[in-house]
Amino acid sequence: MADTFNYRIDHHGSLVRPAELTAARAAGDAEALKEAELQAVKDAVVLQRKLRSTVVTDGDFPREDFRGAVLDGVSGFRRTGETDADGLTRWVAESLPKANGPLLADWTARLTELTVIAPKASLPSPAYLAATTFQPGHGPSSARELGEALAEILLAEIQLLVAEGVRLIQLNNPLLLGQLATDPADPGALSFADALAVDALAVRLDDRPEGVRIGLAPGPVASAAIDRARAEQLYGEIAADRWILPFDQGTPAELALVRALPEDRDFCLGVVDATVPELEDIDTVMARLDAVGEFKDLEDGAVAPSRGFADVASRPLLSSEQQRRKIELVETVARYVWGNEF
Repeated sequence: MADTFNYRIDHHGSLVRPAELTAARAAGDAEALKEAELQAVKDAVVLQRKLRSTVVTDGDFPREDFRGAVLDGVSGFRRTGETDADGLTRWVAESLPKANGPLLADWTARLTELTVIAPKASLPSPAYLAATTFQPGHGPSSARELGEALAEILLAEIQLLVAEGVRLIQLNNPLLLGQLATDPADPGALSFADALAVDALAVRLDDRPEGVRIGLAPGPVASAAIDRARAEQLYGEIAADRWILPFDQGTPAELALVRALPEDRDFCLGVVDATVPELEDIDTVMARLDAVGEFKDLEDGAVAPSRGFADVASRPLLSSEQQRRKIELVETVARYVWGNEF
């Protein structure tokens, strides 16, 4: 799929929030928070350019977590006081969702004013949101119905983002790789087949301008129990152009996921672990990429950290300095693989 699209140095979108932004959010002054968010995004753009990233995002700074663009921008969801093991607040769908306006378009427009690089937009996938917010007896008749309604909202947002010049859009579904190995035990949960059908609805952009990629990140860990046939089903049923895959542990399962990817898809490999401060040995990373090069055209590839650095604002995985070192290492790997052709 090699063409003029060449965002080699990628990241998932969520960055460690600066202390000033965290303090402004805690203070509860809406106007001061708005100013702090804008300044933080401006500073994040400068940081990403200094790190030579070939994508620019708003770092998820205007949001509490990576789901916020949707959960804060549509009606039909109720926030609870519960949190999961990752610190994500639980939300429950009480009716079919309706968009109250653009979800990310306003912020990507601001990014466009701050940099010549087309911004990247990251959104939670509809299947992920449906799987984590559906509760029997609370509005939608099924998780599939909820997911389909969310997919229509996200498709409309993707169309708007592309019309405004965004060329790289990433949907995040942290549950999909787990579902490759086994379906949920709860009969009321979203099945693997339903998850594929729902996420497929959100990426069905019939007219893609040249260079546009709609990517899907199906989870941060490749399980050894992943079935090859189900991996091929995943890629076959969701027409995402770009797959953002875990590749930081050097496991056979990671390599198998890349091997199963059809030739007409791009891939972005998470080559450094965003959860630990220690830097990877670059020779080890390059050896893993050399193995991929034996059966894939690396011209269709990109590299990134394994996941977002702060998918939950209050629970960053690393410090700002450790984050910087990880992204610098990603850039070094990219230069080893592709030279300066970004």
